Amino acid sequence: MGLFDFLKSGKEKTIELYNPVDGEVIPIEDVSDPVFSQKMMGDGYGVEPTNGEIYPPVEGEVVSVFPTKHALGLKTDNGIEVLVHIGIDTVELEGAPFEVFVSEGDKITSETKIAQVDLEALKELDKPDTVIIVFTNMDDVDNFTIDQNGPQTHGEVIGSVTAK
Repeated sequence: MGLFDFLKSGKEKTIELYNPVDGEVIPIEDVSDPVFSQKMMGDGYGVEPTNGEIYPPVEGEVVSVFPTKHALGLKTDNGIEVLVHIGIDTVELEGAPFEVFVSEGDKITSETKIAQVDLEALKELDKPDTVIIVFTNMDDVDNFTIDQNGPQTHGEVIGSVTAK
């Protein structure tokens, strides 16, 4: 990269990662779904939530809202694609315990409430409620770090991700 290449791109290469929900931040390897823990969809992290209010882990744009409302696709200004997946094996619930407050094309900040999940309903259905954050275009990710594990409040900066 040349000395002045950053002037041409106009985009921050490194962006902050926010905790999307009050709860305990865990390494993705500790998520109880092998599709995520073995990084088949990409690297990332999980949060064991203490409440059901979900906020974006990054600032950017909503690119997809799954019809089942259990997952949202986001894209950062530096081009990184982020999947927010609420709970494990929750696709089969067909949206029941979820409410989504954003639509495709919406701009989002760390303060935008994107979804709400009824954690009690998930518990009654015997579904783990882990909120999973995955970078789905790892080919475009240069580096990703989580600096804060353990109990965190939503909106706290817990790490960063750098685009190539």
